[in-house]
Amino acid sequence: MTLHLPDGEETTIFEASERYRRDGVPLIILAGKEYGSGSSRDWAAKGPGLLGVRAVIVESFERIHRTNLIGMGVLPLQYRTGENARSLGLDGREVFSIRGLDELNRSVPKEVSVTAEREDGTRVEFSALVRIDTPMEAEYYRGGGILRYVLRQLAD
Repeated sequence: MTLHLPDGEETTIFEASERYRRDGVPLIILAGKEYGSGSSRDWAAKGPGLLGVRAVIVESFERIHRTNLIGMGVLPLQYRTGENARSLGLDGREVFSIRGLDELNRSVPKEVSVTAEREDGTRVEFSALVRIDTPMEAEYYRGGGILRYVLRQLAD
């Protein structure tokens, strides 16, 4: 179960994600250390991708899971050393903006700027590391994930 925001209604994760999808709201996961550990199979990344998650901001990633997120078109971001959701005062109720992604059309930026706006209008701004680590991962991400990338290559 989860809360649908901003109304605070308790609902299933699937139902909340469907409502966000209908409303055009992309989702972000805030996580801790070794995100994805024990779940390196590709379905562990397909679930969040299919639920509408477009970015994950973590303290650290399990290596294969990070790669699988990119394969699903989910942006892997990492807090700077010493930062995490708690130290930044984030609780998941914020509205997030990520700036610096336009550079992905030319190269892979090392960092992006993230703004988290709270319900009361206050903002938290921080930098996050872009964990797209190879040129091929960048191609997959730009293509919307590996399946969309391959389909475009076949169509050309």
